[in-house]
Amino acid sequence: MSASILVVEDEEPIQILLSYNFEAEGYRVRATAQGEDVSHLVGEERPDLIVLDWMLPGISGIEVCRLLRARPETRDIPIIMLTARGEETERVRGLATGADDYLVKPFSVPELLARVRTILRRANPDAVAELLNAGDIVLDRKARRVTRSKRDVNLSPTEFRLLEHLMQNPGRVYSRAQLLDAVWGRDIYVDERTVDVHVGRLRKSLQRGRETDPIRTVRSMGYAFDERFGKAS
Repeated sequence: MSASILVVEDEEPIQILLSYNFEAEGYRVRATAQGEDVSHLVGEERPDLIVLDWMLPGISGIEVCRLLRARPETRDIPIIMLTARGEETERVRGLATGADDYLVKPFSVPELLARVRTILRRANPDAVAELLNAGDIVLDRKARRVTRSKRDVNLSPTEFRLLEHLMQNPGRVYSRAQLLDAVWGRDIYVDERTVDVHVGRLRKSLQRGRETDPIRTVRSMGYAFDERFGKAS
């Protein structure tokens, strides 16, 4: 699945601008105007990167950044800080708090997109790589093609997105609800049992004969792409 970005920005025109441009680049985007929402949103689904406004109502962006860096489970999420404060002392303060990068408003959208790509490539190469490889399975994001042992695997668009999302984080267990949000989207109501149906179809498409099943079912939890798949035992 493509990289996910959480936009935390209280100025609606800027929030819309960022969301539109990130989605146009193929990223999955969630957005909020409140710093208080960040902990909940990150807990629901860990983003690959956060774009965080300094001046937020209530809890400030600086405080949000400080809180994220203080928690072991969120301390390594890349953060780009946006602010109207252009003084050197303020830039130093933002970076010292733990931000990975800093842009002053008004900012160049192409420059922001370039910085996002650079940070994602450094922090999570699989989030931006065109090819995902595991054992004899190759997923080509650009060509929207999957092969196994060099044979084409015919998948529906939903099955492709499901496999992409699982392959991006081998070993990570996703609940059915998390897969519904990531693959089908929050705006579409789909029963959780639909995930089971599509996982079954995906497995059938990926396997021939005695080929190993790359997808692991974790009872009462969900599914994961087996991190041992394709590796010598």
